[in-house]
Amino acid sequence: MTLDIADPKGLIRESYRIEGIQIEECRSIFLDWAMAAKDPVAKQIEFLLATYAQDAPDHPMSTVLREGLATPPVPKRRGGRRGRMDS
Repeated sequence: MTLDIADPKGLIRESYRIEGIQIEECRSIFLDWAMAAKDPVAKQIEFLLATYAQDAPDHPMSTVLREGLATPPVPKRRGGRRGRMDS
């Protein structure tokens, strides 16, 4: 994989260069990146972590990228009447 594939607009690269960036801003940048990313996204995130996070493990974007690899929790129940009736 190359950076041209994993980060074609350079959004992730630039986030690492912004001094004092906060995690909320990194999440917004990640969302923009993810909406334009091609499958397989997990492989691209792993590549970006290997490329950038080794030099900046405590950077907020490193945290966001690791969160992007985490498996989302399984919803336990739907809300409202329908959720109560399905059980």
